[in-house]
Amino acid sequence: MILDQFKLQGRVALVTGSGRGLGQATALALAEAGADIASLDLSLPQETVARVEAVGRRCLPIACDLGQASPADLVAVVDQVVAELGRIDILINNAGIIRRQSAVEFSQANWDDVLAINLDAVFWLSQAAGRVMLEQGSGKIVNIASMLSFQGGVVVPSYAATKHAVAGVTKALANEWAGRGVNVNAIAPGYMATDNTAPLRADSGREASISERIPAGRWGVPEDLAGPMVFLCSAAADYVHGAILTVDGGWLNR
Repeated sequence: MILDQFKLQGRVALVTGSGRGLGQATALALAEAGADIASLDLSLPQETVARVEAVGRRCLPIACDLGQASPADLVAVVDQVVAELGRIDILINNAGIIRRQSAVEFSQANWDDVLAINLDAVFWLSQAAGRVMLEQGSGKIVNIASMLSFQGGVVVPSYAATKHAVAGVTKALANEWAGRGVNVNAIAPGYMATDNTAPLRADSGREASISERIPAGRWGVPEDLAGPMVFLCSAAADYVHGAILTVDGGWLNR
């Protein structure tokens, strides 16, 4: 039956930035589909652990500062997941930050900090998880891209640079790993009501201009990613490689 292909029983998923927002919604969606979860955030994501366990799945909390983590540190994270949960089948590279400053004033810290989390950690964690997945001949990696994987944005040059790069890394890894049983794809959310967009939603002018352009007539919420995420992590997407799936209420159509 086709619906059986969407089930994730027996799978283990590592979700970064899963203490709140899009990451927490993703962890819950995968748990509801049957996966056990390794929930990684800057501090131990106890609320996510409780919510995952409430649906009957195991949840391993991991505290890790991705902005400071070395490639070796991220290998150790993957090793911990395998040691404590038995395997790793799914990696969701969700964690990300944004810094807003005009390009002519943009600081080195605002550049380096965003690249460390949004790009460097994505690649090194994908590499670490990918080694395990390639060895077992199966795995799913889903990166979080953005509308700014396609557009330049305003006063967010480091964020736009990383999200363009995430799309490129997604395609590059898919080219290398598709024939070995590992799917690498990305989801590009539209304007979502999360902490990252709080400054935009607090600016009545920007909020109105954004809302007017969304054909769906509303900002997205974290739960809007649940279905697409489960799909890309499931057997139903076994022939999907290197895709950047937009979940944007139609934003790019305008």
